[in-house]
Amino acid sequence: MKTKMNSKKITTYLLFCALFITSSLMAQKTVDAKEILSAIKNGKDVSYENVTITGVFDLTFMDEKASDLPKKRKWYKNNGSNSIEEQIEVKVSFVNCVFNDNVFAYIHDEDSEYTFIANFEDDVAFTNCTFNGNALFKYSDFERNADFSGSKFKENTTFKYAKFDKNVSFSNTTFDEDAIFKYSEFRRGVSFSNAKFKGNLNLKYTKVNGDFDVKGMDVSYSINTKYTKINGESFNKYLVNNN
Repeated sequence: MKTKMNSKKITTYLLFCALFITSSLMAQKTVDAKEILSAIKNGKDVSYENVTITGVFDLTFMDEKASDLPKKRKWYKNNGSNSIEEQIEVKVSFVNCVFNDNVFAYIHDEDSEYTFIANFEDDVAFTNCTFNGNALFKYSDFERNADFSGSKFKENTTFKYAKFDKNVSFSNTTFDEDAIFKYSEFRRGVSFSNAKFKGNLNLKYTKVNGDFDVKGMDVSYSINTKYTKINGESFNKYLVNNN
């Protein structure tokens, strides 16, 4: 009897340990956005894989800056500009991650009339990630390589006026809503190979210098390529010359 009882106790104990370890591992897979932002603010490279990020991921750090700025309609004192820019100096890497809330590298605060922007001085990777909220990178400068390949944008997204100085990829990326690249600049080419745009694609005034890979790209609705320049040529002329 004692042997059987001990056996049951051991089995129960092992099951408890297994459940504890499993729950611990699951807990480790969730990271608060504030924790990551704090590391970035302290000048540390950030690299995450297979985690879920909770909370608003605001790379502009608007909340901590807004209180120190002049009141509404007084932004002209700030050198005549209402743009407040944050320079992200560290490497940023997310692989197979899920962002449950909004990701902001651009915010226009209607109350103060300030525009908050995040620029990236080192490599940026959002590879095979899922953005469940808005993902706004309007006006952002990407000074090094930028990789958004394989990611899924579920809500509104914009790269309007964004500048990419080095290599950039949106290959195999899915956009569930309209994707805006209006006025964006790609200085060393860009890949949209096998990208899926389930809404509209806006490339109006976009400039691309270098390779422009659109093999397998699929746009469900309209694509605006008015005034788009690919190595100095119009979008349609470029496609004809490269078929």
